[in-house]
Parts: sequence; C-alpha cells; structure tokens
Amino acid sequence: MNNPGAEPLEIERKFLIVSDGWRSLVEGSPKRLSQGYLCSDSRKSVRVRIAGERATVTVKGAREGITRLELQYDIPVRDAELMLALCERPLIDKTRYIVRHDGMKWEVDIFHAENEGLMVAEIELEREDQPVNLPDWVGQEVSHEARYYNSCLVKNPYSTWK
Repeated sequence: MNNPGAEPLEIERKFLIVSDGWRSLVEGSPKRLSQGYLCSDSRKSVRVRIAGERATVTVKGAREGITRLELQYDIPVRDAELMLALCERPLIDKTRYIVRHDGMKWEVDIFHAENEGLMVAEIELEREDQPVNLPDWVGQEVSHEARYYNSCLVKNPYSTWK
C-alpha cells in the first residue's frame, strides 16, 4: 500500500524470474510465508498470512489494470494460525527475499510444496504509469495473467500446470 491517508491501493507488477542474478542483491534475511484464503473470486479476496513473527489479514478488491483496493491489518499470530485452518487448500508456502534494483524495492518469491518451481518477482509502484528499469534477472511480465495470482495458485497449483 502506498501514500498514508490516501485510498489504500496496491499497484503491482509481477514478472517471472529467469536467472539467479537477484541473489547477490538480497537485503536482510528471507522470510518464510504461509498464507491462505478465507474467500477468493475475481472481485475480492480475504487472505491470512504468517510471516515470521508477524501475522496479517488482508482484504483485496478486484483488479483494474494493475491496481486494486488493499486493506491490511496486523493480527495475533495465534489468531492467524486458527484462521489458516479454515482456509482453502493448499496453503501458499513461499520464501520471500527483498532485493533492490535501480533504487527500487523488489520482492522475490520462491514457492514451495504444490507450487514448487515457481519463482516470481513483484514490484509495487506509486502509479500505474511509473517507469521501471527492469533487471536482467526478470523475464515475462505476468501482471495480467490470473493463474499467477496467489489466490489462483490455491485453486490451480503450479505443479498441475501442463
């Protein structure tokens, strides 16, 4: 989410990773994320996530281009564990790395379990037309391909793709 006080919007571009060039640019320690969806369809999703010692519940609206409403709240980890038990299966299991390129923060997600083999880089923007200098370790943009949305990976995991 961007701009405190403004409408809580997520403006995000997503790319497949094509090389390990990002690994030398990692900042800090990676975080293992476990997340699930209490509900999800093309108009909305309600996600529960545990990332280390932090847990959140996030409500997202329908995408318009690469923008959507996003409301996120911290919750106790124990509550998140209870909510994850109610979520659709499989849960999303991934490791997130923070990488800087050309002064911008990228999130690199390496998926595990049913989505093993999928590697995605995401960048959040201030506006849809914001220029981005793409690193050489990203390839095809998949921002508009629903099958790469985490909520869709629950219903149709990467391991089942042909």
